[in-house]
Amino acid sequence: MRTFDNAGGAAVAAAGSTAGSTKALLTCGMLAGPLYIVVVVLQALTRDGFDISRHPASMLSNGDQGWIQIANFAVSGLLFVAGAAGLHRVLGRAAGPGGTWGPRLIAVFGAGMLGAAALRADPADGFPPGTARGVPATMSWHAAAHLLVAGVAFLALAAACFVFARRFAAAGRSALAACGGVTGAAFLVTWSLLLTLQGSRPANVAFALAIGLALAWASLLAALHRPA
Repeated sequence: MRTFDNAGGAAVAAAGSTAGSTKALLTCGMLAGPLYIVVVVLQALTRDGFDISRHPASMLSNGDQGWIQIANFAVSGLLFVAGAAGLHRVLGRAAGPGGTWGPRLIAVFGAGMLGAAALRADPADGFPPGTARGVPATMSWHAAAHLLVAGVAFLALAAACFVFARRFAAAGRSALAACGGVTGAAFLVTWSLLLTLQGSRPANVAFALAIGLALAWASLLAALHRPA
């Protein structure tokens, strides 16, 4: 009888430990988006020569204070990967549409942020101060790799928006489904405009806002699935 009680107690303790670690992982996912957004906004307001209508946030990795954005990419990426692990635990194949691929896509995006931390974008268009105006005639290998990694990460993030929108629609949560669909569509439209209208300040600002919206949505997903 005592052996049975001990085994039952161990099982309860193990279940509690798993629930606690899952909650911690999802808390990481909740913090990831807001952290990244706040750090970028603070830098945009304080870094000399930076203009969000001309410069992507990735360029903040340059200059004497570039370590701040590199750390922002790395920490936020790790938090998103942790959040994806938490989502995987609470979802999975048995959880309906999006249970498998939703967390995977968030993890790919988080890994992309880690790649962005390791692969610095080139200085351009007057930033950091002292850099020539306009687009550089050549691109470094790490800047080219940065663009490739960013493209994969952006596609994964947009796909995650639609995957979770489908999941919420199947669950009858139409408001959340609409939010996910609109976020994914806004991200893709503004990204397309950015690529088509290169150098357009409104397109640059619109895409920056779309990135912020998508990051907030990804963190909201972690909050929605986090145990109370």
